[in-house]
Amino acid sequence: MEKLEAALAKAREMRRSALSASHPVRDRRGVRDRPGNDWLALPEITLTPDIITRGRISALSGGRDATPYDLLRSRTYRLMKEKGWSRLAITSPGTACGKTTIALNLAISLARQRDLRVMLLDLDLRRPSLHKMLGHVPESSFHEVLEGRVAFGEQALRIGANLVIALNTSKAQNPAELMQSAATRRALDEIERSWQPDLMLFDLAPMDAGDDYVNFLGNVDCALLVAAAESTTLANIDICEKELAQLTDVLGIVLNKCRYSDDSVGYNYEAYG
Repeated sequence: MEKLEAALAKAREMRRSALSASHPVRDRRGVRDRPGNDWLALPEITLTPDIITRGRISALSGGRDATPYDLLRSRTYRLMKEKGWSRLAITSPGTACGKTTIALNLAISLARQRDLRVMLLDLDLRRPSLHKMLGHVPESSFHEVLEGRVAFGEQALRIGANLVIALNTSKAQNPAELMQSAATRRALDEIERSWQPDLMLFDLAPMDAGDDYVNFLGNVDCALLVAAAESTTLANIDICEKELAQLTDVLGIVLNKCRYSDDSVGYNYEAYG
């Protein structure tokens, strides 16, 4: 275990060194003035009231409904900033835990901080659903970027000035192999070098869907596990958390879909564990 942890730490340090050598300046002057490719040149997704309601996008304008996501944002960003981390994977033990909903709302909540540039990349290459939540069908899929068939700048979209989204409309042919490939690692490094986000969030497939996450988690700094109340068992959470901990740092566990909440503070799930 100690050898594995040391290897993961060394891999992260090597990635950071390579990226900092490419762009050593990571300032906080605002989106328009910072180096990197032009985020504002990307097409913008329009979120209509109907899409916001159907997609359960609660974090867009703040307020009571955004409180759980804002709490999750603050704790996530604080911990990642303390550690010098920039890449977060979001997964779940099984299907229907709401990981994509939480990934999207967390990304939107983070992007409401105007000095942060945030990316949310759809890496659920088996059953992508982020495009459905956003009511948008892109011309190509993000897995085609990883395969080297499409440029990221031609595929990416944005919400507002400082949130970039990469969507899939179809599943990849060989998701596990693609996720574990050197090509994917190089593509993500190139995206980070060229576009210089502060935070990169990856919406992964559920852990019981296959082995996609096993080697991919070496590309991130930490992971968030999303469990569903009354359907994900404690034993399953424990097993998945231990497995994640062997592959990367576990940032926390989100308990989603709690039916019994404290209405006095606006919680609809336990924001962090």
